[in-house]
Amino acid sequence: MQKLVQQTIDQLVESGAELGIQVAVYQHGELVVDAVAGVADPDSGRPVTSDTPFYSASTGKGVTATVAHVLADRGALDYDTPIVALWPEFGAHGKDKATVRHALTHSVGVPAVPSDLTVRDLADWDRMCALIAASEPWWEPGAKSGYHAVTWGFVMGEIIRRVTGKPISYVLGQEVAAPLGIADELFFGVPESELGRLARLEEAPGSAAVMAAMPADMPMLKATPPAVTPSAAYGNDPVVLTSDIPSGGTMTARAVARMYAALLGEVDGVRLVSDERLREVTALATADVDHMVGFPIPRALGYNLGRPGADPRDTLSVFGMPGMGGSTAYADTATGISFALTKNRFCPGPSLAADRISELVTKAATG
Repeated sequence: MQKLVQQTIDQLVESGAELGIQVAVYQHGELVVDAVAGVADPDSGRPVTSDTPFYSASTGKGVTATVAHVLADRGALDYDTPIVALWPEFGAHGKDKATVRHALTHSVGVPAVPSDLTVRDLADWDRMCALIAASEPWWEPGAKSGYHAVTWGFVMGEIIRRVTGKPISYVLGQEVAAPLGIADELFFGVPESELGRLARLEEAPGSAAVMAAMPADMPMLKATPPAVTPSAAYGNDPVVLTSDIPSGGTMTARAVARMYAALLGEVDGVRLVSDERLREVTALATADVDHMVGFPIPRALGYNLGRPGADPRDTLSVFGMPGMGGSTAYADTATGISFALTKNRFCPGPSLAADRISELVTKAATG
């Protein structure tokens, strides 16, 4: 499998389709693919290595969800707890019935941020949480499901902060990254001293046309202004990279694949959650039409269901999160595979590289 993936990503880089790329695969707790190709920085020519972190947008949501589930597995968090029991201010404008489960399934009803929001605003944790708590819901919590592109990470992150008394980046490090030996490869806020290691993103040709082709009346576009929509410039911004904005994250492919592997089972003696918890958090929670994008998205608790490039209805054993720009990470309870792909040629549409390599890995793993 290693040779097959390496050949494929080498071809993608040589053809000019990709700039720099990482792919990692674990199977039953063992690293079976750790492949890299291309350059991390187009200006300097610095090559991609296995320990090069990439800003990977909403792939970070799967990391945030995992932190919550580790806490729940230890009894520190219950999914059916009203959010106001932890965060009283959140109950404004009739949101008092919203639960942690509603937050995890993007059904809490606060998907929007103000149209004049800036990156500097995103970097101000207290301001963002106060803004979200005081907002009027677009729907009654639990009545609909709709992708909370920006707000989701702050809602979940503040729930985690209220439970632990610590920022989510600290909890990630202590409860997930350090035990797995990946504390220098899996981040929300990246330490300034580490910025020089990161890959630099570059817009893919045609990115502007893809964005322009999206329906102007799509609710998600109205909810998320351009200034805080992921792009290459956004993912290269030191303010974004060094701040806790846990709707996105910065990671290596092998780190996030290792995290998912430790959800499925033991990895070098570390298991993040019990079998019972894994079954609960990966079960289908909602398959409704997503109110923000207009088509059904099967979801578990904090993860999307379905393998990239496949019909999600046929691959409900797969749970994880893609990221705008082309990254993705997931695990498959049916095959014992965990998979991650990170890259720095930022494409706002579907990731053809992720679809192609994911299918290749699945075929290799299943014979």
